[in-house]
Amino acid sequence: MEFEILKIAELARLNLKPEEQEKLTKDLEAILGYVKKLDSLDTSKVEPTSHVLDLENVFRSDQAKPSHVRDKALEHAPLREGKFFKVPKVVERE
Repeated sequence: MEFEILKIAELARLNLKPEEQEKLTKDLEAILGYVKKLDSLDTSKVEPTSHVLDLENVFRSDQAKPSHVRDKALEHAPLREGKFFKVPKVVERE
């Protein structure tokens, strides 16, 4: 298995010392060798999955309920116009 360790290090923005290059080369060869072993597995009877665990929604279902939060907030507003807060103008046109 051959690959250019310096090119890989450059793409990963790594500055490797010579002894680190040798170790990384050996580590990558071991990793890729293991992945190569996985290629030989027969997965024809394995059902494809998008996640390793069965997922289920543990939250309650959404239910629309009336809310009066806006009205309560507007009760404390010093100035309001209809259902909006009224504030002083802060941006002037030139």
